[in-house]
Amino acid sequence: MTAELMRGGPISKRIREHIRERVEVLQAKYGRGPGLAIVRAGDDPASVWYANTLSKAAEKVGITPRVVVLPADVSQATFEEIVRSLNQDADVHGIILQEPYPSHIDGERLVSLLDPNKDVDGVHPLNAGYHFLGTPRFIPATPLGGLLLLEAYDVPLRGAEAVVVGRSNIVGKPMALLLLNRHATVTVCHSRTRDLAAVTRRADILCVAVGRPGLITGEMLKPGAVVVDFGTNPVGDNLVGDVDFATAVEVAAKITPVPGGTGPVTTAVLLRNVLNAFERFLGEPLTLDG
Repeated sequence: MTAELMRGGPISKRIREHIRERVEVLQAKYGRGPGLAIVRAGDDPASVWYANTLSKAAEKVGITPRVVVLPADVSQATFEEIVRSLNQDADVHGIILQEPYPSHIDGERLVSLLDPNKDVDGVHPLNAGYHFLGTPRFIPATPLGGLLLLEAYDVPLRGAEAVVVGRSNIVGKPMALLLLNRHATVTVCHSRTRDLAAVTRRADILCVAVGRPGLITGEMLKPGAVVVDFGTNPVGDNLVGDVDFATAVEVAAKITPVPGGTGPVTTAVLLRNVLNAFERFLGEPLTLDG
């Protein structure tokens, strides 16, 4: 068996085209467009790359980006003041606090200070709570992108046995909730799970987000399973997932490639969250709501 590849490019393109068209309508109506602030501290290469990539993607759909670069030795008080200032800035409708933070910075404190209406990453406790209750305002972009991929490729969710490997607050836990709210039966695995392979072999749908290249091999899959690989691990000059693609593609029915799978949809969904924040700010009905 050779799995069908669930590519994120076409879905990402459709979402971005909608955002661009909607921003043009709002710009004509109100004389202003959405603004996105991306705050990072230090020079972590992955953080720098992502901030630049997201900034360019925002510009292409009419969202005005503002990258706020802080020194690695920025004080907690200064960082907090930056967040408060962006909360009050009427030209900023979405705020992203880019990880990793410098070791002396209390990231949870920063997140708690975010205006929930500008928390387009969906990490503020209030937004996480709304998601838990099944009435989300902002859903973290990575898991929501994974769900959109499953839906776009007509993967049945109702009644399916789904396994999520990874329990992070930004991918694993919200992905489990998204699947649960679509009536899947969900198991969450983590580093303390006994006999991981025995659990993953039960999965009709397997979602993996742990940051360990090649953790899941083909022999750990149920034949015909659908695999969503959120991993983005640099190995040499290549980017690989948490799933060993070469062996998994021979067992799964459908699988996301790395790169080119969940990544493009994640960026598009994040920009969609910014558009929705702007629509809320204007009192307009939401489009492409998650």
